[in-house]
Amino acid sequence: MDSLFSLAHRLLTYGLDGSPIYVDEFTRLNRDVYEQALELYGTRGKTVESEAELCLGLLAAFAATIYDNGHKQQYIQKVLDRSWEVLPKLPASLLKVQLLVYCYSEAYDEELAREAHSIIDSWGERALSGDECEIAEQLRSLEENPYPNWEVEE
Repeated sequence: MDSLFSLAHRLLTYGLDGSPIYVDEFTRLNRDVYEQALELYGTRGKTVESEAELCLGLLAAFAATIYDNGHKQQYIQKVLDRSWEVLPKLPASLLKVQLLVYCYSEAYDEELAREAHSIIDSWGERALSGDECEIAEQLRSLEENPYPNWEVEE
């Protein structure tokens, strides 16, 4: 499950470090992420945390991939439904913030963003880890540009 999130994250950030993007690597990575997501889609985590990790990995994978077998939006909605079940059971943590942000990126429900901010604010003035900084920045970016893939008619 964690490897799905890692693969999807790698795909989402592919080339952002300034390195060249190779079509064959990009295509292979897309296929691998999508196929792994489809394999894991029907599974459930044995604990609240493992279910949250699975939902996070699936949402990241579906967001990252260009493939769609015609059912991708249905898969995303079912994963969101599973996330709504698990979120109230999760303690305030990085995992919960990550899942809140990925759910927010699909649903744009302000309550999700508020809860994520509340947890991020509770981290206080301490030095944040790289993952904490990254998810806080991702939330900020989503809030500033809420519909990056939608065409806005004027």
